This record gives sequence, structure tokens and C-alpha cells, in this order.
Amino acid sequence: MPRPKRKQINLTNESALSLMQEIYNECVEQRSTAIRIQNKMIGFMNAAADMSLIGPVLKEQQKIVDSAIEKKLQLSKLMASIMSKNLEVGSGVNTLGGDVKEALQDLLRDKSSEEDDDNKTTLNYKM
Repeated sequence: MPRPKRKQINLTNESALSLMQEIYNECVEQRSTAIRIQNKMIGFMNAAADMSLIGPVLKEQQKIVDSAIEKKLQLSKLMASIMSKNLEVGSGVNTLGGDVKEALQDLLRDKSSEEDDDNKTTLNYKM
């Protein structure tokens, strides 16, 4: 029996960085898998007529690659925001700002929508 999903997450800088690292690792894995599938499909192509069969697969894999790149860009923007906030605050108590929480919520929403396709569940997180 699977462990129940968490509905409330307490975010600190360390846990946010850990979550972002996990998302980044998944993006890298998705991208490399999609590229590997694309290369295999291109290797199977013998004639120009095969492109009509392989084309939709290549298009879908390219969407996955583009999505992974977009998530990586969002993560880099989020990291820059966190780093600039840390520099502004200095050695005081560090909390995550509203814009950082919104960006994390967007990334979690993207991740949970991908899981929705497989598990048909909706995840709502409170931060």
C-alpha cells in the first residue's frame, strides 16, 4: 500500500533547494530518455516513407525535450531569486518570498499534472 501524499509542506531554504535539485534531476533524465528514443527512431528509418510513421513519435519526444528545458530555465530563475534574497537578508532569518513560493508552486503543479496523467490524482500543496 503506497504512503499517503503530503498535503502541507514546510519550506526552508535547504528543503527548497533539495526539491529543486530533485526536479532538475528528473528533467535531465526525461530529456536524455527522450533524446535516446529520438535517436533510436531515426536509426530505424530506412526510407522517406518511414517518416510518416516515425514523425509523430519524434514530435512527441521533442515536446518532452522542450518541456525539460523550460523547467530547467524556471529553476535557474528561481535559484537566482533565492540567491539574491539571501544576499539582501545577509545573516538574518531566511524565509522564502512570495514570488519564490509561486515559482515553486508552478513547478509542483507541472510535476503533479504529469503524475495526473498516470495516477489520476490531484495534489494540492500549502506553503
